[in-house]
Amino acid sequence: MKLVLLGPPGAGKGTQAAMLVEKYGIPQISTGDMLRAAVREQTPMGIKANEYMQAGGLVPDEVVVGIVRERLQQVDCAKGFILDGFPRTVPQADALKQTLQELEKQLDAAISLEVDLEALVERLTGRRTCGSCGKGFHIRFDPPGADGRCSACGGELVQRADDQEETIRNRMAVYHEQTAPLEEYYRTEGLLTAIDGMAPIDRVHQEITAALQAG
Repeated sequence: MKLVLLGPPGAGKGTQAAMLVEKYGIPQISTGDMLRAAVREQTPMGIKANEYMQAGGLVPDEVVVGIVRERLQQVDCAKGFILDGFPRTVPQADALKQTLQELEKQLDAAISLEVDLEALVERLTGRRTCGSCGKGFHIRFDPPGADGRCSACGGELVQRADDQEETIRNRMAVYHEQTAPLEEYYRTEGLLTAIDGMAPIDRVHQEITAALQAG
């Protein structure tokens, strides 16, 4: 099973990817994890990526695609993989398609988790984390103790900077500008399945697996 998982920040891609990893026994591959691993292992592309990262610049597509190529040739990808966070743009999708053709592989599906923007903002801005023990809460869906402190250790709860509304809306704008066109790209390729990402987690998982089995 070789698939791409699409959706804006907070859509639940990480949660669903973890469930698919367990079901199919294939690795979840995220851009960030790949970059860090390639740099740590000093692969040829990892060395190039580190040069850009040390200089404070963005890692160019050709290097990111090279790192993806290195990762997809590792033994744990023999049965398949879940790409999370890559591709981010149509040019990256074109490069991925070419890379897979060269490796004599092809995608089985592109799953897009569809979410309502305002509901997503509420979901993300409501997240809180205990500054002492790290336990997570949500002020509406999984509230802390009556005193507003961590119910596990009594610690003070904090809101991460990337969970603040302005930051979230900026991330959404970038997503819709750069990444949303991938939906049309994979629809044209006959690979796209849109799933309601606002449904309960188990139902989203069931709909994803049903779509994969039908494909």
